[in-house]
Amino acid sequence: MIQESKVADKIEKEVEKVSDVITESSIWEKFIELLNYKIYTFTDDKGLTTSVIKVKYVLLIILVLLLTTIVLRLVRKVVTRHMPDDDKAKFTTVFSFARWFIYIIVFLVILDSINIDVTAIFAASAALLIGVGLALQTLFQDIISGIFILVDQSVHVGDIIELDGKVGRVEEIKLRTTRAVTIDDKVLIIPNHLYLTNSLYNWTQNGTSTREGVDVGVAYGSDVQLVKKLLLEAATSIPNVFKFPEPAVTFTDFGDSALNFRVTFTIDDSFNARIPKSEIRFEIDRLFRENNITIPFPQRDIHIIKDSK
Repeated sequence: MIQESKVADKIEKEVEKVSDVITESSIWEKFIELLNYKIYTFTDDKGLTTSVIKVKYVLLIILVLLLTTIVLRLVRKVVTRHMPDDDKAKFTTVFSFARWFIYIIVFLVILDSINIDVTAIFAASAALLIGVGLALQTLFQDIISGIFILVDQSVHVGDIIELDGKVGRVEEIKLRTTRAVTIDDKVLIIPNHLYLTNSLYNWTQNGTSTREGVDVGVAYGSDVQLVKKLLLEAATSIPNVFKFPEPAVTFTDFGDSALNFRVTFTIDDSFNARIPKSEIRFEIDRLFRENNITIPFPQRDIHIIKDSK
């Protein structure tokens, strides 16, 4: 009896193991069935199936995109690890824009690998993409121009630029716009595409010091050597003007009503150049008055011819 009881217990255990295996296999089969569940079926004009979207394909896309995100973060950390803060911020801005292109490429590669016709997707959304592209044309121009600015380093934060007749000190360079402050302390928002369509003058790319000038005209018959001496004296008397390079005077032209001169000088802060220029003009006026040098105003001679008949 004891042996029969042991045999029965053994058989019962084996039956339980088999039932567990059957249960586990049924769960696995249900899981496989879930993965192969068809979400959407693509058909051609004849009604034939061209491709199928299954649950496992959706999970694969999500997994690959997550792995791509992790890899991109690691790449960004490795590349920017030893960069200065300014360069790191610029690289992050460009990288955040470029990663969307990487996502799109990875997504299209995955679709192609699961036998989904990518051309059909583009063809179906062609009209929408064209409309969106036309509407966002200026935005794309701004973004591309922003990338060029950050890559070729044509403009830096702190540079004094002149664009389309407006002068300002660059405070911030973003992917779409550049923020600058004018001499009157007004904020100037510049769309980046203007850098490609207009001539940009960077006053401080070669250094903070710039060569400035003041124009003045004197009456015909004036002692030009004395005028030259007084202009140099006016420029050198201003503390903001550099002693080297020395100020210089050029006789620019014989004007309609005056002899035209230009005194050039070097200063350290070109953004506030109007202040030393104003001081030099004050000094020129004082010196000319003391030495009887006349600054003429435009004159016209009118001849009236009377008809003798």
